[in-house]
Amino acid sequence: MVLEHIFPEDWLERKASFAFILGIIYSVIGVLIASVIFPGDPALVAVAFTSLLILPELYKIFDIEERKEAVEQHATVGALYRDDIDLIKIYIFLFLGILLVYSLGTMLLPELSTNNLFREQLEIRYGQGFSGQAIISAGLFWDLLKNNFMVMIACFLLALLTGDGAIFLITWNASVWGTIFGLTAKKAAIASGSTNPFVYFGIIMAVVFPHMMIEAICYFLAAISGSMISKDVILEKFESHRFWEVFIFNAYLFLFALLFLLLGALVEAWVLDNVTIYQEIIRLSFAG
Repeated sequence: MVLEHIFPEDWLERKASFAFILGIIYSVIGVLIASVIFPGDPALVAVAFTSLLILPELYKIFDIEERKEAVEQHATVGALYRDDIDLIKIYIFLFLGILLVYSLGTMLLPELSTNNLFREQLEIRYGQGFSGQAIISAGLFWDLLKNNFMVMIACFLLALLTGDGAIFLITWNASVWGTIFGLTAKKAAIASGSTNPFVYFGIIMAVVFPHMMIEAICYFLAAISGSMISKDVILEKFESHRFWEVFIFNAYLFLFALLFLLLGALVEAWVLDNVTIYQEIIRLSFAG
């Protein structure tokens, strides 16, 4: 692909924050292409186009990671951190860039355009995935844990089976969260008589950012683990000593994903149960 050769192989690893700009640019391009080619229902197509644009960079990064793991003698916490921290940073900045585009798009575009462009994401807000009720059920933690676990497993399996396919789910999650947070801020501002949704958006992000990133890192770790095991199956002889070394290395990575999964659900349940300003913003958004 042409995009693979535009930038040096390791440019994102050397400056992971560039991935934030890349996430913004590719998201805008994805939305524009989808809205032109599929004007009737561009939401999922925009996510697909954005994912396809990101894939060439991920191909290069995973090749670099595979070479790093090839020289590791043992799967230690230090080795895991040293080899994968740059890739995790790239995922984080890509995720935030995509989320920002969908948040700003939802807040700034007229409602008719928002409903058309982000239809699939908005259906989650008005469906079972988001509620205007401030009362938190006793089973909230387990509901969150179950939902996040399913997303994590899906990321792992997609990455395992396709190599890099989990980027679609990660892009989808960024678009959903961005759309939901942007629309919640916009609706809350309207209900309160304010013309500035950015104040509400800032409050929302301050509240949700910790658990959002913990959960996102869980998905990133699962995706990295699945992708590296997938590449290992192709590059290494099955049941060879090297195969099992790489497999165990990434199995540890998956265990860290499980730890982030548990921590994310705990923090999110606490936030939803205790942060009254967030509950009030949600209530306002459904009144707006």
